[in-house]
Amino acid sequence: MAEPVFSLRTSGRLRRRQMVNRLMGALALGAALLAVSVLAIVVISVASRGVSALNLDFFTKNAAQGFNPTGGGIRFAIVGTVVIVGIATLMALPLGVLIAIYVSDLASPRLARITRLALDVTNGIPTIVIGIFVYTMVVATHGQSALAGSLALAIIMVPLIARATEEVLLLVPNSQREASLALGVSRWRTTLSVVVPSALGGILTGTTLAIARAAGETAPLLFLTSLGTSASADSNPLHPLQTMTLAIFQYFELPGFEAKAWAAAFTLMCFVLVTSLGAKLAMARYRKKLGG
Repeated sequence: MAEPVFSLRTSGRLRRRQMVNRLMGALALGAALLAVSVLAIVVISVASRGVSALNLDFFTKNAAQGFNPTGGGIRFAIVGTVVIVGIATLMALPLGVLIAIYVSDLASPRLARITRLALDVTNGIPTIVIGIFVYTMVVATHGQSALAGSLALAIIMVPLIARATEEVLLLVPNSQREASLALGVSRWRTTLSVVVPSALGGILTGTTLAIARAAGETAPLLFLTSLGTSASADSNPLHPLQTMTLAIFQYFELPGFEAKAWAAAFTLMCFVLVTSLGAKLAMARYRKKLGG
């Protein structure tokens, strides 16, 4: 019986597969480079237009009286952004994580689907509608305040944090849950001590994305805390506080303030960048502790 003969030459089908593989790799690389290029163009464009207004006084001084284009800064706008977004994060983070734990580990399939649908619908509601809702419920009776703005931003952040946390919780292997339950650990303690720490990186990533979105919101804050000005505001969350997005909006409405508007926009972008880097550094230290 004759032995089969094998050829070492590349067949036509293999060559086509290799060509398709190279083509798809090139397309993926091109898409990644396009995304990075768009980000670089935006950052360079914003920075170049605002560089003339960037100086130490711009970050450390309040707005000049009478909105003088040549003096003053956005110190109170920066403080207001940190206060409002910080309080919103304190509201949204525990609630979003608890919702994700319920949907991924505790809820029945039907309730989980209903909860996911509610989160997706909430995430799709225009933020200006959320601002009107909070205005009707809070501001109409108690007046504008940073706390009302934080409440609106928390409503925006909750579905983002919950959905991102749920996805990473579902990626945790069931073997870890089963091993903990087999040792007699209760279900809730298994979730808090085994599942959640394994998904901490995804939780931080989702929270960072939610903070970035909240920090860039303007529409709901126009209803809730726009009475605060960067010339007379303070850091009391019960008072209306200025934010960087509101400062950008006001600067663009005034002639001669375009450079300050671009400088405030660049500062806001740097705020988001620092927040993202801080989350990544915190996660790297946490992983190092787990490994060590």
